[in-house]
Amino acid sequence: MTQTPFKQFLFGGDYNPEQWPKEIWAEDMQILTDVHMNEATINVFSWAQLQPSEETYDFSTLDAIVETLTRANFDIVLATSTAALPAWLVTRYPEVTRTDYEGRHARFGGRHNACPSSPIFRFYGAKLAGKLAERYGHLKNVVCWHISNEYGGYCYCDNCAAAFRVWLRQKYGTLDALNNAWYTHFWSHTFYDWSEIVPPNALSDGINHDHNVVLSGMGIDWRRFQSEALLQNLKDEKAAIRQYDPDTPITTNMMGTFKDLDYFQWAKELDIVSWDSYPAYNTPHSEVAMRHDLMRGLKGGQPFMLMEQTPSQQNWQAYNATKRPGQMRALSFQAIAHGADTIQYFQLRQGRGGTEKFHSAVISHADHDETRIIRETRALGSELAKVGPQLMNGRIQAKVGLIFDWDNYWSLEYSSGPSVSLTYVDQIKRYYAAFYRQNTAVDLIPTNLSADQLARYDVVLAPVLIMVKPGVSDAIHQYVANGGTFVTTYMSGINDEHDNVIMGGYPGPFRDLCGLWAEEIDALPLHTAVLVQFGDTETGGSIVANVSHLEGAETIAAYGGADYYANTPAVTVNTYGTGQAYYVGAVLDTAGMDVLVDRLIQDKHLDHFTTPADVELTTRHYPDYALHFLINNGNQTETVDTSRFAGMPTLIGDGPVQATTELAPYGLIVIQETK
Repeated sequence: MTQTPFKQFLFGGDYNPEQWPKEIWAEDMQILTDVHMNEATINVFSWAQLQPSEETYDFSTLDAIVETLTRANFDIVLATSTAALPAWLVTRYPEVTRTDYEGRHARFGGRHNACPSSPIFRFYGAKLAGKLAERYGHLKNVVCWHISNEYGGYCYCDNCAAAFRVWLRQKYGTLDALNNAWYTHFWSHTFYDWSEIVPPNALSDGINHDHNVVLSGMGIDWRRFQSEALLQNLKDEKAAIRQYDPDTPITTNMMGTFKDLDYFQWAKELDIVSWDSYPAYNTPHSEVAMRHDLMRGLKGGQPFMLMEQTPSQQNWQAYNATKRPGQMRALSFQAIAHGADTIQYFQLRQGRGGTEKFHSAVISHADHDETRIIRETRALGSELAKVGPQLMNGRIQAKVGLIFDWDNYWSLEYSSGPSVSLTYVDQIKRYYAAFYRQNTAVDLIPTNLSADQLARYDVVLAPVLIMVKPGVSDAIHQYVANGGTFVTTYMSGINDEHDNVIMGGYPGPFRDLCGLWAEEIDALPLHTAVLVQFGDTETGGSIVANVSHLEGAETIAAYGGADYYANTPAVTVNTYGTGQAYYVGAVLDTAGMDVLVDRLIQDKHLDHFTTPADVELTTRHYPDYALHFLINNGNQTETVDTSRFAGMPTLIGDGPVQATTELAPYGLIVIQETK
């Protein structure tokens, strides 16, 4: 089992002392030490200060910051500062900035503003990372490298167009192969020279603000290329760091279900995954948990870093509500429960200017040490100082695997039809949330697992698996034949890896596995539902409804109502080998999802636990013990039947567990069970 690379539980966050007079730094150290913080992430946006001109580097301020943190016994996560270009670089080399989807070339400003294909940017970005590693990589308290910041966004400039054509030649070899893969006979798009291929933006093949593209195969290849081009920027800086520092872990902060980048590919280049969690005031608890589990799943279940969360309110959402008393602690422990081995914030001191000046911080504009945020941070820090080492390196033992795949994300949302309401992450969330309501652990997994790797799960879910890449169908067939339970849905098994339809009826390569075929997909208008009858239980379906025909499968739910497909299969199960394959033909409502998931839990004897709606139970396993995190994510007091754990000690709580436990708003206990 891969261990977290840190010697202590990191509690800290982004710190920008270069924005403040040096006399304030000592005050900050006193306050941050008082609240039990032990880490600072620095140098995230300092390129202009580190390199004021092409020929000049100035590390004097960063030297002083590092010295200040070292004297205060802080560990340091050191960023490379390459997420925002300095003005001199843009002025002297205009090609380093991006061209947007509308074809407009950017001038200086903003952040995430570098063209990933620019040789000038790649040279200077890697050079800066190398200089930082040469200067600071030997320090024992530099415990992690933080490359760039929140990578994202695409560039459509001539450099990217040329690099895309090179990428395509390496992928396809010949134009005949490319034309076949992209189905270019459509709308007279056949290419006869590589130079004819241009990025799919608003001036070419982009449709509806990049929601669609004329040739979806081209669009998906463009997304693959841009994800890899940005990843190459990270690899450039990683290589530069490794010239001077061969051992310190390297990461970059991700953003959950962010669409632009294939994070499963990115995670291969990281020593530890880190991510930034910023739920809105109304984000469902299950969605926050799902994003943690996705980040944990990127490296096969390894613990991750919670690199950023806000102590109270964000500044960039439509409605930036403050966190309620206790909510920061509950969210922090929810992250730990799902695999986080650090708790870090953006930010430690609140800025006076710029677009993020209303983004909250541990030290606020009030500029003293007795704010509500300070008191809550101090209390959380005290807990983590006492039990942090016992929280680290635990694993989730899930028996349910839920496939999440960026190629499928792009394919479904590039699809022109059948419904604008059918979006990828929403469909994944529906299945995750149904298991979350039962407190059943779920791993989010990639599509490229072998049958042997899938066999660790009793149930594998693949909602809207519209694109079936080579090897995926074979692995799933073998998994089911060997006794696994597979669940897939509408819009699955439709396209190959080039986004072209697999002929022979939906769900394509899963037709024999699921024992049915679907001839039509009815798109239901907004606020329209179709009845779905599970025996005596009436539920509903929305968005889409498949019109299917049985080929050996058993109907477990049928459509109701008076439409032409009434009484036809809505949900089916088919025996294949020693396993089962379920096919869900409509977007089930909450009641329908609960019926289906309850059936799976009972059939496979999956571990589950009944709690009030706002309360979750999540378990991390360690060699000698397990920790059960019982967390009230809501603002009302809840009573939970905890007789299952009665008599067990609490790592965090008021002594041994009782038969019932009352949790205050945003309250929690952590139960320790000896193995």
